[in-house]
Amino acid sequence: MPDWSYQTLFRPLLFRLSSRLARELTFQAIGGLSRLPGGRLVIRTLGHMEPSPILASRAGSLELYTPVGLSGSLDPEGKAHAAMAQFGFGFIMTGPITPEPLSSSAPILRETDRESLIYPSYTENIGLKEAERLFEHPRHRLPQLARLMPMPGVTGDEALQQLAHMLERLGQAGAAGFCLDVLRSDGNMEEQLDLIRRFPDLVRRLQAQGRLGGQVQPPEGSAGAKEFSAVSLTRGGELREGETASGSCREVLAAGLPPLFLYVPPDAPDPLVSELLAQVQAGGWTGLTVGEGLPEGEGVRIGCEAKIPGLALLRRLRAEAPAELTLQAACGVHEPQDALDLIAAGADQVLLHSGMVYAGPGLPKRVNEAIAYERLRLQPEPAPMPFWRNWGWMWLLGLGMIIGGVLAWFVAITTVLLPYDEAFLGLDRDALHRVNGNLLHFMSHDRVTLAGTMVSIGILYTQLARYGLQEGQHWSRTALGLSAGVGFSSFFLYLGTGYFDPLHALAAAALFPMFLLSMRGIQDRPYRRPVHLYNDRIWRLAMWGQLCFVVLGFALAIGGLTIAGVGVTGVFVPQDLVFMQTTFAELDAVNPRLIPLIAHDRAGFGGALLSNALALVVISLWGLQRGERWQWKTLLFGGAPGFAAGLGIHMGIGYMDFWHLLPALFALALYIAGLILLYPYLMGGRAASTESGAFRTDGLNM
Repeated sequence: MPDWSYQTLFRPLLFRLSSRLARELTFQAIGGLSRLPGGRLVIRTLGHMEPSPILASRAGSLELYTPVGLSGSLDPEGKAHAAMAQFGFGFIMTGPITPEPLSSSAPILRETDRESLIYPSYTENIGLKEAERLFEHPRHRLPQLARLMPMPGVTGDEALQQLAHMLERLGQAGAAGFCLDVLRSDGNMEEQLDLIRRFPDLVRRLQAQGRLGGQVQPPEGSAGAKEFSAVSLTRGGELREGETASGSCREVLAAGLPPLFLYVPPDAPDPLVSELLAQVQAGGWTGLTVGEGLPEGEGVRIGCEAKIPGLALLRRLRAEAPAELTLQAACGVHEPQDALDLIAAGADQVLLHSGMVYAGPGLPKRVNEAIAYERLRLQPEPAPMPFWRNWGWMWLLGLGMIIGGVLAWFVAITTVLLPYDEAFLGLDRDALHRVNGNLLHFMSHDRVTLAGTMVSIGILYTQLARYGLQEGQHWSRTALGLSAGVGFSSFFLYLGTGYFDPLHALAAAALFPMFLLSMRGIQDRPYRRPVHLYNDRIWRLAMWGQLCFVVLGFALAIGGLTIAGVGVTGVFVPQDLVFMQTTFAELDAVNPRLIPLIAHDRAGFGGALLSNALALVVISLWGLQRGERWQWKTLLFGGAPGFAAGLGIHMGIGYMDFWHLLPALFALALYIAGLILLYPYLMGGRAASTESGAFRTDGLNM
């Protein structure tokens, strides 16, 4: 369920349902897909979130692929954790977790105008026993932090005993770290602070007794003498060469303790914040997690409104807390700019909840891209790739396809047949015309559509090579490799028809080495241009445009497979024979080599159309970025020859059967609508980058 399908199709439908039902259906669907063979591959393919090494982050001793986490209360039963682990998250915060399950039958309210969710009970959760299942059998590799909470109403030693029990059970189940959630505005503040003071000692004692399961080990390279000989911690937990760790974080890491976080409400009053700062300075804590919810009656409101108080709290914590303390923020990330604001205020990691509901499942990827850009823009640009390194060979291959397509188009609208075609048949074009007045028109129709598709492929290849492959974009390499690989493989379809086309074989022999040279020694590079940071109208229109081109790409792929399949089996569809006013048997009786020649043309067109479609699918799924004008021009000029050839030749020869043309007309409508909807996004200016100095880099593993 990428954003282009969520924003356009699924969100309007889901928002007509109750929040609980919508959540259940969504997580059952994507969770069920992840459990199918190849299901997670499908999810990764649609979303294509491969974290760049520059996104690496740390939470104490815990290494994270990305600084973006999933809030546990979004999917409390973990039905879709395996699926969402493919979205670009670096960790999952599971919880709140209490010893016994706490449920509520009251509805979860969705206030769309305020982009918030109101949960009737702050403590609603699945309980310890079910939570253990999520840690023991995660079906994903992301580290999971357990957000622990004693049962409501218990205090003092009883609460500590419950926490100890949960620590032991979840530690043995595989929890990578823990987050203590005990602060309540309606509770006894002294008792809550006492739990906070005693919690790190409790963890140390359980760890010393071997009761946490031993999942968390001292970091690699630890000297075991309560310091690291060659590394130290920055604010984000980054380990830098040539320094030593100090203070409470050094002790926690050297002892091999799991990361310990304290969950703090975003609207925590100043006196409480002062008390908490004193506690973390006393030692034992890895970091603080600024929470996601504001009180709403007996429940909690989770949404955009938590961002403002959360920003103020983060700024104070960053200014007054120990420099090595890791700060996480779960308050109001609904678009990439929200995450950048929280990071600029002091956060090292962010967690997503309501933003996933309102923005869509692509939000983690978009946030990661925004963070990656902010880190990369401070680094020098890499040297450009030389023309002959690889991308130039693909550009030449595309140019060859364009030239070949133009020549094939000229032949198809003039002589139709080449000399070796006539030699194979033993008939010239005049003899074929006497056999059937529409036969040459029909063969011209096949060859013109093939020529137009070849020109389209050539334009896509030259553009992808010049702007994508040259810059080391992984998605561009995938598009070219997949498309060209299928295109060259389709040569064997021709052989299966019984007709060997020497010109096609010669062209393939000349172009194939270029393909191999273009794929050698490619090194992927991260995207270095500004990304779109807002869920604005331009972005929402672009989601509709992207939907159009994704559907168009898959429709053309299905069409290519169908045409190729027909070409090597039945050769004709009924409308073809009606147009020529003949039958398969009559044509075969005229010349037994006529059907193989026509089958060759049809199979060739089907293979070329499939090759073209695969490049379009990858561009549409993975490549579109704000302000990339070349992408819109590529879609425009890459599609125009194919549609001009296909529809133009049908009108030129009078083959105007409505049902035969309907798929092409449907594709044309998607093509035009997609171009119109994507125009503001792709042809407008690039997204504005964060002002210099607004994005805090020292705690983000730069």
